[in-house]
Amino acid sequence: MTNKGETVSPDDKLDLSGVLCPINFVKTKLKLEEMEVGQVLEVILDDGEPMKNVPRSVKAEGHKIIGVEKLTDETYKILIRKETD
Repeated sequence: MTNKGETVSPDDKLDLSGVLCPINFVKTKLKLEEMEVGQVLEVILDDGEPMKNVPRSVKAEGHKIIGVEKLTDETYKILIRKETD
């Protein structure tokens, strides 16, 4: 995935397709807690409520969404850079 022309390789990945809110955010938050500041997490999410809620909640936690890619009609891949401990 690219971010403003820059290729970004994730440090870790989570496939949360089929996982309901708020469990998908909880799993994302727990994975980010295991990672170092500056590392990138790739998360696969379903369209709809997960794509509305998880990125918003991740930003509220102080992290940055650095990429969003539509994979299918029902799933997206987002890249999250951990910004805080």
